[in-house]
Amino acid sequence: MALLLIIYLAFISLGLPDGVLGSIWPVMRTSLDLPLYAAGLVGAIGSIGTVISALSSYRLTRRFGTGKVTLVSVLLTALALLGFSVSSSLFALMLCSIPLGLGAGSVDSALNNYVALHYKARHMNWLHSFWGLGASSGPAVMGLVLSLDLSYRMGYRILGGMQLVLVLALFLSLSLWQDGKSRTEGETEVTTFPPVHPRKGALPFALLGFFLYCALEISTGMWAVSYLVEVKG
Repeated sequence: MALLLIIYLAFISLGLPDGVLGSIWPVMRTSLDLPLYAAGLVGAIGSIGTVISALSSYRLTRRFGTGKVTLVSVLLTALALLGFSVSSSLFALMLCSIPLGLGAGSVDSALNNYVALHYKARHMNWLHSFWGLGASSGPAVMGLVLSLDLSYRMGYRILGGMQLVLVLALFLSLSLWQDGKSRTEGETEVTTFPPVHPRKGALPFALLGFFLYCALEISTGMWAVSYLVEVKG
C-alpha cells in the first residue's frame, strides 16, 4: 500500500509541470522580453526529450529497475523547474526544457508498465486521475503565487521543491519496488486475455488519431491562456 501511494504521488508530480508554461507564459515573456512564439520552441524541445526518454524507457527499466528510473526522472524534473526559476533568457529556458522532457517520458512509461503488471486494473484508472490532479494543480499554484504579488519564479521554486520532496520519498522507498515479480503481495493474479489482432491497415489510423489528440491537448494547454490575454484582454 505504501508503494502504491508513492506511485500515485509520482503521477501527480508528472502532471505538475505540464500546464504551467502555457498558463504563465504571458507573464514570463513580458518579464523576459521574449516573443510570443518562443513558448513553442521551449515546449517543442521538451516534447522531443519526452519522446526520446519514452522510447528508451524499456531498456532503462530492465537495466536499473522502475524505482531508480522513477527517482532519476523526478529529480530531472525538479532540477528543470528550479532551472526555470532562475532562467533569464530564451536559451536558458530551452536548455532547462531538456531535462524536463527527459524526466517526463521515462517515468510515464515505466510507471504505467509497473502498475499494469503488479496491480489490479482499477489502479490504472486512479493513476491517471492523479496525473490530472497534478496537471490542474501546477497552474493553480502559479495562480496563487501571482495573486500574492509574488514572482512567477517563486512559483517554479515551489513546484521544484515539491518535486524534491518526492525525490526523497522515492529514495526511501527503493527497497519496496518488485521488478521481475508478476504481482504485488495481496493482489490477485492478473487475468490473461487472448491477443487482439487489429484489422489490416487499422494501426496507422490509430496512430494518427492519437497524434491528433496529443496535438490538440498540447496546443490548447500551451496557447489558450496567451490567446485569452493577448486577444480577449
